[in-house]
Amino acid sequence: MTRWLGITLRVVPTLCIVAAAAVGARWLWVHYNVEPWTRDGRIRADVVQISPDVNALVTEVRVGDNQAVSIGDVLLVLDRARYSLALQEAEAAIAATEAALAQALRENRRNDELGPLVTTEQREQGEARVAELRAQLRGARVQKDAALLNIERTIVRASVNGIASNVEVQPGDYAAVGRPLLALLNTDSLRVDGYFEETKLSRIRVGDRAVMRIMGLSSNLEGTVESIAAGIEDRERGPSRTGLANIDPNFSWVRLAQRIPVRIRIDSAPEDVRLIAGRTVTVSIQTPAERQPEGGQ
Repeated sequence: MTRWLGITLRVVPTLCIVAAAAVGARWLWVHYNVEPWTRDGRIRADVVQISPDVNALVTEVRVGDNQAVSIGDVLLVLDRARYSLALQEAEAAIAATEAALAQALRENRRNDELGPLVTTEQREQGEARVAELRAQLRGARVQKDAALLNIERTIVRASVNGIASNVEVQPGDYAAVGRPLLALLNTDSLRVDGYFEETKLSRIRVGDRAVMRIMGLSSNLEGTVESIAAGIEDRERGPSRTGLANIDPNFSWVRLAQRIPVRIRIDSAPEDVRLIAGRTVTVSIQTPAERQPEGGQ
């Protein structure tokens, strides 16, 4: 009896340890290979490059670096003297064309009153002159509208709600069309992009709830899965001069799962948490327990 008791006392703890190790190994395998979570997440936001639509000197800078702005706020004011002169020139052209058109219309009326005393050729020339002047008047009015638009565009406004970034422009700098002067981070577009292993995608659906934690913080963010990327770059395919696929023949024994971007809307965040684009986020998707990965694994 004592012998069997001793054996039991040695075997039972060993079996318990083996069972605990098996359970732990199973849990670790499920946690790291099946459960839809990733440490590879980033806070993202759309960035608007603010560039002028007209060429002019910068006369005022009304926004500071990292300053919050709203849609319609004035960011920059450009010199409008040249465009004001263009407006005056367009207005003068309109006045001159209107006067010439009025004269041409009077001449046409006199030709009509004179009847057979005026040749057909003279009538046609008069009508052609009226048509030409009316076209010139439309063109002059378009030039005026363009001048007014240019004057309006000398005031550069925020097109989105956001944070001004990289504001280095100064009064006196020359602003060229299409050349960015500063960046505006669109705070309405703040989101989290989680990069999940392709083996975990079967447990992720649009509309799933997500819990996120920014690196270095203890507070959680809550969100909802908005979309899953439809494709990623195929880095195995090299360039081909013939236009045919050129696949790298090398194959490593260990194949790493591809990372697929999953876009997550931020539904709520603690007031003291700074949502800074680029910060690292751990993302965990809360999926129903009955949802199984593809293939029943």
